[in-house]
Amino acid sequence: MTADDSTLRLLSTSDIAGIEISLPDVVDVVEHAYRALAEGRSANPRKLTVKPENGHSVSYAMLGRDGVRNVVAIKTSYKHGLDKGREEQHYYTTLTLYDDITGLPVAMMDCGRVGSLRTPAVSALLARELAAPGSRSALVIGTGTQGRLALPFLLTTLPDLDRLMVYGTHPDGLAAVRERLHHYFPDRELEVVDDVRAAAAGADVVVATAGGHTPAAVEASDLKPGALSILVGHGIAPSTLHRADRVVATSEAQMKVTGTDMADADGDFPPVDAEFPDVVVGRAKGRQSAEERIFAYNSGLVVTDIALGHRFAQLAVEQGLGTRVSLWR
Repeated sequence: MTADDSTLRLLSTSDIAGIEISLPDVVDVVEHAYRALAEGRSANPRKLTVKPENGHSVSYAMLGRDGVRNVVAIKTSYKHGLDKGREEQHYYTTLTLYDDITGLPVAMMDCGRVGSLRTPAVSALLARELAAPGSRSALVIGTGTQGRLALPFLLTTLPDLDRLMVYGTHPDGLAAVRERLHHYFPDRELEVVDDVRAAAAGADVVVATAGGHTPAAVEASDLKPGALSILVGHGIAPSTLHRADRVVATSEAQMKVTGTDMADADGDFPPVDAEFPDVVVGRAKGRQSAEERIFAYNSGLVVTDIALGHRFAQLAVEQGLGTRVSLWR
């Protein structure tokens, strides 16, 4: 996608923001990334993590290869101010793509929008595969970046949902959740709940996307038989994992790296019954009965970032977006 091996296309936040892509297209790209990984055509090594002793920041590095697109990429992620409120935190994430056929760079981009779309798309796929038959109600905990698109994506894969609930503590975030829902599904109503544990008792699907300072802590005893709880950030207690009838993770290894707050007193996790890429291709079972409570851990796999990032890069090239930089001259 670049003219020679000395130029790199930089795609800024505003470049990516101007690219139109539908929710079904995002879900399709992400699903095919999982299929390629399960079929052994892609590689997704375990992420590297660095965190200071006082926990005020965290950084990740993720390398992967998409064997369908023949693209190699590395994603970096850095968040500062974890000991502070949301408004005082800083977060930067980038994705750099290389064409593994030509050996040339494709693009380096702000990965914020890619992640904001990829993660709720994964939750929606988890819900499609793991929610109990006839599920009609969903609760989203948190109104940040991941919470704002959670319901539109859930409706993309579970269109029969008719009770849509959200719990949050930030008025602006609640307004943003409502705006995003009505943008994609103008005829759907949103129910803002004050008692998150009571709301969870009536939800078939619970998606926890809140930040670390959330007061929400839904317990396993709050969940109805057959409920699916999906952990993206915070908002559900460790009991939802340790007392689940079945545990599914996008990656068991990554759950043990990024989900340490869900470990028991000895730092241990229950065994994962299935990894989600295997569920997608039918190699492993998702739900085994309508009554079992399932815990699903949604940790980002870089192959999904690569697939969606590469799609954005293709669209950016078609639209003439980005800035060429002679990085290697």
